[in-house]
Amino acid sequence: MKTNERVYRMSFASVYPHYIAKVEKKGRTKVELDEVIFWLTGYDKLTLQNKIDEKVSFEEFFDQAPRINLNASKITGVICGYRVEEITEPLMQKIRFLDKLVDELAKGKAMEKILRK
Repeated sequence: MKTNERVYRMSFASVYPHYIAKVEKKGRTKVELDEVIFWLTGYDKLTLQNKIDEKVSFEEFFDQAPRINLNASKITGVICGYRVEEITEPLMQKIRFLDKLVDELAKGKAMEKILRK
């Protein structure tokens, strides 16, 4: 549980540049990354930037999210050795949902598939 607590306290702003680097290295864009984040959390460009500027923790980032997309439950697969659909800790599952979406974006998956349309 200690590992989870450490992850929850990490600032979203400290990880966001790594997400950008990961997707850009594979030919995707920050705009596409943001679209994925907006889809999952309900943030928009302004509110996402505010969360980054405020250096909120992952816990605060997801607690303050306007709404978690109802289709987030359709996100499945393995990330960091865990099946995201089987993670029982709600906050960790949301974090891993985001990781999985970033992964799919970096792997070149079509946006319609990533956004579970």
